[in-house]
Amino acid sequence: MKKLIVLIAAGLAISAIIGAQEQARHKVLISVDMEGIWGVVHGDQVSSEGRDYGAARKWMAEDVNAVVAGLFEAGATEVVVNDSHGTMRNILASDLDPAAVLISGTPKPLSMMEGLDRDCEAVLFIGYHARAGSASAILDHTISSATIRAIKINGREMPELGINAALAGAFGVPVVMLSGDDETCAQAKTILGDGFVAVAVKSGLGRTSARNLPRTDSLRLLRAGAKEAFLKRKQIPPYKLTPPYSFELDFHNSAQAELPLFVPGVKRTAARSVAFSADDFVEGFRLMRALIALAAS
Repeated sequence: MKKLIVLIAAGLAISAIIGAQEQARHKVLISVDMEGIWGVVHGDQVSSEGRDYGAARKWMAEDVNAVVAGLFEAGATEVVVNDSHGTMRNILASDLDPAAVLISGTPKPLSMMEGLDRDCEAVLFIGYHARAGSASAILDHTISSATIRAIKINGREMPELGINAALAGAFGVPVVMLSGDDETCAQAKTILGDGFVAVAVKSGLGRTSARNLPRTDSLRLLRAGAKEAFLKRKQIPPYKLTPPYSFELDFHNSAQAELPLFVPGVKRTAARSVAFSADDFVEGFRLMRALIALAAS
């Protein structure tokens, strides 16, 4: 009888420990782009064929590592980093904080937001850029500079940060921090409000020129910003749009609007524009990405 009681007690103790460990899990997703990384000002720095790409991808890892450090200091237990630029294999795994999980390569079902799920407590956008057509913003574009002139969702023109924030909101997850140039931070505030943490690591002087913060300052601000953002995550509401969701894609030329019309439910609204609606934002997001791929082909 005593042995049975001991076994039961041991089992309860183990269950309590496992339960406590599960409760203590704090997962965070970092979606990292490249145009908004400190030091980046030109296309040569964000293309694998550019002569300055090697230096920029190191700066990218450094920015992310500063953010990862701040998150762990604030109590995060699992940090997932999704490489979200171009071919999505820019960060060298050996350069990333070994305590972080790296998602690399493309295509991915959720693209820039791969790794997002309802277990995430927060999302951070690092190295993001302004929407296409923004003045004094580094390498401004929306998803595809060769294809997309503008994207509207529910009638509002969206930068990538708004589209991805809405996707996070569909999972009930708030965006708590963004870094990039000053214009990108300003656009984020108009969409997400003032509650989240915005860290401007540079000020745009034009599309391919910027005034960068001293490197030590930028890394310090990124680390401190991530820590602050995670600690206030419960005070920041997810960014949610109201269904049904209307998507309108404005391409650069009329030919790019032709292949998307082969998809049922997609209608032409102008010579170079198509539109569709969706009741589920995740499905709408995936269809949008598919239409952009068709337009680019």
